[in-house]
Amino acid sequence: MINKKIKIGIFVLLITGLVCAVPIVFGQNNLSADQEINNLNQKIQNQKKQISDLKLRQQEYQKEIENKRKDKINLSNQISIIDNSLAKNQLDIQSANLEIDKTMLEIKKTEIDSANLDNNIESQKNHIETLLRLVYKQDQVSALEMLLLNNSLNEFLNQAKYLQDANSGIIDGVENLKNNKEEIEKNKLTLEDQNKQLALQKSQLNDKKDNLSYDESNKSYLLEVTKSSEQEYQALLQKAKKEQLQAEAEVAGIEQLIRQKMSQKDKNKLENGNNTIVWPVPKNYISTTFHDPEYPYRNIIGEHPAIDIRAKQGTSLSAAADGYVAKVKFDGTKNYAYIMIIHGNGLATVYGHVSAVYVAQDQYVTQGQVIGRTGAMPGGIGSGPFTTGPHLHFEVRLNGMPVDPLKYLP
Repeated sequence: MINKKIKIGIFVLLITGLVCAVPIVFGQNNLSADQEINNLNQKIQNQKKQISDLKLRQQEYQKEIENKRKDKINLSNQISIIDNSLAKNQLDIQSANLEIDKTMLEIKKTEIDSANLDNNIESQKNHIETLLRLVYKQDQVSALEMLLLNNSLNEFLNQAKYLQDANSGIIDGVENLKNNKEEIEKNKLTLEDQNKQLALQKSQLNDKKDNLSYDESNKSYLLEVTKSSEQEYQALLQKAKKEQLQAEAEVAGIEQLIRQKMSQKDKNKLENGNNTIVWPVPKNYISTTFHDPEYPYRNIIGEHPAIDIRAKQGTSLSAAADGYVAKVKFDGTKNYAYIMIIHGNGLATVYGHVSAVYVAQDQYVTQGQVIGRTGAMPGGIGSGPFTTGPHLHFEVRLNGMPVDPLKYLP
């Protein structure tokens, strides 16, 4: 009897210790993790402050660029626009690097939090398991035995309370376990989003580095070709405007003429072909949108009737849909070069700044067929007098009129 009483007393002490000790143990485990998370939060806030400061400076450069575009069109202003764009692009790169650093800190913070939750879950599981084992053993003793083993009713009631506390500890532990597991799942989703964001930010950083490189090339080319002469620059403007107007007239006139002369058999072939528009080069950064108000040469050669898709010099160029090659303008020089294809449903596509051509006029091509190579490097073959760097100038026309290609692309 004495041995049983001693065992029950030990059980009561164990239960008391377990129920009371858990919060203290968890608090100690979390202390260093909480400190690290606080340090990360401070670093993240610092990154946000730097990013915010950079944005204000970026806005200043953008405002200066817009003001210069409203001024008289001359070489000095154009160089000033490029210089401001260079400065802004350098800030863009700094800002992008800070965004990447901030996201990496946020990822680390989420990982620490998840590791901390994992540790808590293991501790809670072990704690609940121990309580269940002890309560199970105590359940083998009947209420009558417990009463007989205690010296007084008061001692018996105290022991019963310890059992009640143990049961309450189990319930609380299970609830904490459930909450921590739910938090772990949320963290997994957060981590996935943060890693996607990081990949996107790294891609955007590469785009900004390209923008800087293209601005540098553009400035060098402009100074070289004009020899810093205002007269040469104005001559270049006139040449660019003439080429643009000529291309517009050719594209509009030849499409109408070909459709009129086309046999019914060819018309049927067009209408029965694949007329859905797909990306002619791998989907990429759009450097200039349709009728883009920030198009650098808007005041020189008019509205931008296309989208400019970032593509490395010499990227394979594919037909966006089935159709007939209506026009190929390419002489192997620096003059503006392009390919035009007409499709069914009144659609036509134009591919500008091409550096190589693999098709001929009147040839029938199918969607995805390689028709040439992209260009647009300043001073490169087929680029024309003005270009901001390697890309594809891509037009979609409906019944002869330019429309926004993004409304047709998947």
